[in-house]
Amino acid sequence: MTSNTPIYPHGNVEEIAEDIFMLRGSIKMNPLLRISRNMGIIRNGDELSLINPVRVSAKVEAQIAKIGRVKHIVRLGCFHGVDDPYYVEKFGAQMWAQLGGTTYTIPKIDKELDSVVPLPFDNAEIFEFAGTIQPECALLIKRGTGILFTCDAIQNYGDYSYNNIAAKILMPFIGFPRTTIIGPIWLKYQTPEDETLDPEFRRLLGLKFDRLLAAHGTLLKTGAHAAVERAVEKVFEKKE
Repeated sequence: MTSNTPIYPHGNVEEIAEDIFMLRGSIKMNPLLRISRNMGIIRNGDELSLINPVRVSAKVEAQIAKIGRVKHIVRLGCFHGVDDPYYVEKFGAQMWAQLGGTTYTIPKIDKELDSVVPLPFDNAEIFEFAGTIQPECALLIKRGTGILFTCDAIQNYGDYSYNNIAAKILMPFIGFPRTTIIGPIWLKYQTPEDETLDPEFRRLLGLKFDRLLAAHGTLLKTGAHAAVERAVEKVFEKKE
């Protein structure tokens, strides 16, 4: 079955705002490296939407069941999707994703994810990156000071927990320091030759948010907009 994927080390469900939860986990990238991976959970009534899904143990799956019914799977990035089939198959959840991705083609997309589609929760909008090689988007929850959910495009590392020892040692040397960053590997594979994604990140900075939960790293509880702006300036600074 397509849902027969490994379960890697992870934590418990944590509430980070009213009806908004997260789970910190990990994924093995190769025989050497295991890196962090995060899932967001948004509750609307008794329905749950899983953002950047991560497969979990039976114990933690029971924790999820206590807060609501898994109804929607939301894929924000083209390089994430390994655990989507599990949740779609087990819970009969609807699959939300942008069209045109070629890295994960299952499960089939039930709801096209774009900037105008009504989402399964209130006070939210999708930001679509234009000009990337594969589709990528971000999710803005417009409650309180704003929470931005991203996949690989923007990441934040307050620490290296859920990385294995090898990854903890290597992360600063391969472009993943303990700060907010534009994902360097993502940027390499998503930028067309002789082009730049600078305007897209400048456009994203037009959004209002103070918190950031990326698919990798740690939750940035405050100051996220300024942190993302610094990351954009560092990557796209004008060369003399």
